[in-house]
Amino acid sequence: DVGVINTELMLADLDSVEFCSLVVRDCEVALSPGVGFGPGGEGFARFALIENERRIAQGIRNLRKGLPKLG
Repeated sequence: DVGVINTELMLADLDSVEFCSLVVRDCEVALSPGVGFGPGGEGFARFALIENERRIAQGIRNLRKGLPKLG
């Protein structure tokens, strides 16, 4: 898909729904759990890059700040 990145989750103790919930809470970035795209999607998260560049840059900053908390 254009503007979509599937990223493999590196946190083995979380499923994709749990991971996405934490990212929304800690990073204020919305993403979709991979399992929502079928059983083969478990272990992945989907980021849809449909915002303008400024909002995407803010999302990246939020991820950089919030993801270390999940580690």
